[in-house]
Amino acid sequence: MTSWVFLYFAAALQAALLALALWRRPANREANRLLALWVALAGLDLAVKAAYWHTLAPEWFRAYRFVALFPFLYGSLFYLYVRTLTQGRGFRWRDCVHLLGFGAMFVASGYVWTMDHARIAALSARWIAGERNVGVWFDGPLFVYSLSYVAAALVRVHRHRRGLRERRSDADRHALRWIDVLALCQIVIWIVAIVQAVVWMPVINYMLLFGLVAAWVCVVGWFSLNQAPVVVEPDPPPAPASERLEVAPDDARSDAVQARLAELMGGAAPLYLEPALTIGQVAKRSGYPEYLVSAVINRRFGGTFWDYINRLRVEAARERLADAGDTRSILDIAYACGFTSKSTFNAAFKRQVGDTPSAYRKAAQPLTAVAGGAGRR
Repeated sequence: MTSWVFLYFAAALQAALLALALWRRPANREANRLLALWVALAGLDLAVKAAYWHTLAPEWFRAYRFVALFPFLYGSLFYLYVRTLTQGRGFRWRDCVHLLGFGAMFVASGYVWTMDHARIAALSARWIAGERNVGVWFDGPLFVYSLSYVAAALVRVHRHRRGLRERRSDADRHALRWIDVLALCQIVIWIVAIVQAVVWMPVINYMLLFGLVAAWVCVVGWFSLNQAPVVVEPDPPPAPASERLEVAPDDARSDAVQARLAELMGGAAPLYLEPALTIGQVAKRSGYPEYLVSAVINRRFGGTFWDYINRLRVEAARERLADAGDTRSILDIAYACGFTSKSTFNAAFKRQVGDTPSAYRKAAQPLTAVAGGAGRR
């Protein structure tokens, strides 16, 4: 028992330091502050449990029962953290709806907060003796409630990745893979908690369960302090009121913008070959406002900025894949055309061409070779 208590206290101290570091971290500021709150609650949870199991004093049992409700917050905070990462929108008052599970269980546990010392001591003694029906009534709602939020967070991450693959050439670098690890750790902890609540097994007990929580704190620290700033696609800035009406399909400036884009995307060093290209960079190089460049791309080229850029990159890749003299690998060609993600390249190529890059190369190169032989004859 002493080793477990020491582990809990050490993890609680680490959680406090990690929460402070995350709160002060400038990258992904809004999301990291939610993560800091989540980690701080986990640290408080571990500290109270360590104090209770070390002393077994009934005075600590009321606090023990209070932190036992914290898992009703963990799933919600994970979801809000992921949503903030993927949308760049921090906590708002209306997000308190995601905390209702904790509030409902806090009210439902009100009988514990109003017990006198003798009744609290009796309940604590039953808990220490291993009586399994003490507080077990909220285990089922807790598991369903928390795991549903973990699942919702994973769905949101999946949609974020799909959107990045459709829009960006460097999607793999912004795919939030550490979220999968955090979710997997939570799922493992919840599986252990479910087994512990349903089946009595000597090895699977509260010591193991909260030991896994202590390990989870280390995992969060490793990934959260190494995370790069997350890309959130901003909406184009609104046009000034004095100029908004001038952005029309037949506007003279639109012709000039289109010509400037053709100049930037053509020539010996086309701009679309730059892997981390953004619409802001294109607008700056063009000399026109970003909102106007975006409007021209949408109206003249029939799609978003990333549709336009990926279309140019795919066309460049098609030329190289059809060239029998180009012996580079498909991935090397993709990189040379501005893509930095194999999955993004494959998805963009299949969507535009209707075939995979490898199948297109096999079909196109024999035709190129035949045409070359006919020309030589």
